[in-house]
Amino acid sequence: MSAFKRKRGRQTQADRKAKKAKLIADGGEAPVEADQEKNNEVTIPAPVSSGRWTNKERVLIFSSRGINFRTRHLMQDLRTLMPHAKADTKMDRKDKLFIVNEVCEIKNCNKCLFFEAKKKQDLYMWIANSPHGPSAKFLVQNIHTLAELKMTGNCLKGSRPLLSFDPKFDTEPHFALLKELFTQTFSTPRYHPKSQPFVDHVFTFAIADNRIWFRNYQIMEEDAALVEVGPRFVLNLIKIFQGSFGGPTLFENQDFLSPNMHRRQIRLAAAARVREKQMVKEMQKMKKNEAKEDVTKDVTADVFQTPTDETHVHIQMDAPEPKVAKKNKHKAFKRQRMARR
Repeated sequence: MSAFKRKRGRQTQADRKAKKAKLIADGGEAPVEADQEKNNEVTIPAPVSSGRWTNKERVLIFSSRGINFRTRHLMQDLRTLMPHAKADTKMDRKDKLFIVNEVCEIKNCNKCLFFEAKKKQDLYMWIANSPHGPSAKFLVQNIHTLAELKMTGNCLKGSRPLLSFDPKFDTEPHFALLKELFTQTFSTPRYHPKSQPFVDHVFTFAIADNRIWFRNYQIMEEDAALVEVGPRFVLNLIKIFQGSFGGPTLFENQDFLSPNMHRRQIRLAAAARVREKQMVKEMQKMKKNEAKEDVTKDVTADVFQTPTDETHVHIQMDAPEPKVAKKNKHKAFKRQRMARR
């Protein structure tokens, strides 16, 4: 029985190899000459599945407890687009991050995408090469999933993607390190058992506003146009560590602003606007009171107050002379005067 199995195994291995078939172009009998036989022979290439799977990159995609539904759908979309990805249960928030290396070793994974949720509103993503490093920590912003976008593009499940990087990745050393880390993590290994031998979509990593923008586009066969499939998100780099989930810091983003500080600035700006409105109201009240006082007081009264010359005060020391009363002469009435005439 064992000999039969060995013989059958040899046959299946032989069938997987490339075969040569003799095909006759005219459909008649095979020619006798050897040159004509060589010209009519067509080599059938070996199937894609018979290739050797040499790149054994496996990515573990999981998260901590406390994530929202949007993050859960994003992880599911990434697992769908990456056939070499594996899943695991959520990790407790009280556990240290170096335990992730042990989980990767148990799952036989050498790359990890770990989503860490804080305050049920902030999402951080770790991209690490387990267990030796390096690793990078990002703040994930502007998340849009496949179901949410409802894009017109579509790609085959399990197909191998092309990776497109912005030219700015070659200008800075920390961007060059991230480019190599993204290439090893998001690229599907060739001849992976769960992958398809097609290339019909492209992952785009662009740098704008000191952030990394991730997009997924479908490649149209007709005119090679790009149609967005999704998901999409923005990565704001925080730090790059030498080890896996820790170790010496290789790069730190000085322009990074934590979400707590950002929310604090928003609150301070709102408080400043409220104080400004209160000050405007107080100024308006003061102006109204000043206007009422001006109405009760006549402003034009000062115009008629003309300055006069100063007069010396004369003090009379002697008694005044008595006044002589004049005798009034009797005057006749008008009627008498008229009669005398």
